[in-house]
Amino acid sequence: MVETLERVIGDLQQLVAQLKVGDHTLQKVAELQAMLEAQRQQIGAYEQRIMDLEQQQSEWAYKLALALTLANAAYDALLVINEQRQIIAINDRAEALFGRQRPIGESLIGVTGAPELDMLVSDALNNQEATYEDQLTIRDRTYRVNVRVIRRDGHFFIGLALQDISELVRLNRARRDMVANISHELRTPIANIRLIIDGLFHEQEKPKRKQSISSIRAIARETDSLLWLVQELYDLSMIETGQAIMRMIPCILRELVDEAAERLIDQSATKDIKIANEVDERIAVLCDRDQIRRVLINLMHNAIKWSPHAGVVTVRADNGDEDIKTVIQDEGPGVPDDQVQRIFERFYQVDASRSGGGTGLGLAICKHIVEAHGGHIWAEGNSIAKGGRFAFTLLSTAESPA
Repeated sequence: MVETLERVIGDLQQLVAQLKVGDHTLQKVAELQAMLEAQRQQIGAYEQRIMDLEQQQSEWAYKLALALTLANAAYDALLVINEQRQIIAINDRAEALFGRQRPIGESLIGVTGAPELDMLVSDALNNQEATYEDQLTIRDRTYRVNVRVIRRDGHFFIGLALQDISELVRLNRARRDMVANISHELRTPIANIRLIIDGLFHEQEKPKRKQSISSIRAIARETDSLLWLVQELYDLSMIETGQAIMRMIPCILRELVDEAAERLIDQSATKDIKIANEVDERIAVLCDRDQIRRVLINLMHNAIKWSPHAGVVTVRADNGDEDIKTVIQDEGPGVPDDQVQRIFERFYQVDASRSGGGTGLGLAICKHIVEAHGGHIWAEGNSIAKGGRFAFTLLSTAESPA
């Protein structure tokens, strides 16, 4: 185009020179007019082409912006690498996962610090598959990794999508624990009931009233254990689904602790455990009285269960700006640091062989009740606390109980 314009300018200069010397034939003028018209049409075509390219560029920019928006809105971490395994595209989720900002051009293993991810790419390429999927643990989280190989013109690009399935893995593990624990907890009382019934059937001498009464009482105890398990499952389901109604009223916390301790007289007397209520009688909380009493019973029962003979279970409360922190402390072995996060899972038991039975639902129920009140509940590991220490928070209130 530039050369054509230069040629037209040269012809114009030549025409001007010819006109100066008197050579101004109509043929020359007509030739130049035709040349200018052709050039005008060519310039118009170029202008249209430029407009088309600009329109196409605008459309591609829109599509790219849309793709980037979708990629950054995705829950999965997304990366694209080239043949040299250098990152050529990455979304916000992946940047946050690996703690790197715009690592374009850097190596996959250098950015992710995950050699197993690099090995997964090698497996996908070696297997000549368009898509390849596996499960990896990266930075203490479990991911389902999908690798897609895109081949074009003798080259290839690799897309990686990392979906965090840690919660799903945890739930599956909890489900397995649930099945194992329920099977164990149901097997013992059912087997005992069966043995007692067999004994009653095989009694030959009549009457054996004392022995029969003793056996019937044993059946009642085992049946109560089954009913308690079923009730806890039902209660937990109601709380988790939000169907449990919380009747929030001002309550004196010390009174709730006394009521819980009274319910546990038999358990504490069996081990000669003293329950020390150190809660200030002026502290009031906004809560559902029955539900928070249940939390205290569960936590104090847990403390009694793990306390040594003739130990002390202490309950105290600290008054904060907006909430009250209640602490239940025992003199037992405490919770191992590596199990603090799991202690409130359903059916989880720190040491089932030493726990003295139980459904493994008590702490899970406590967690849901406290959180339904807008509070928090936690355990402190035995490297911090001497003995078992559980704490939870509730909103404080200046109102006097009715």
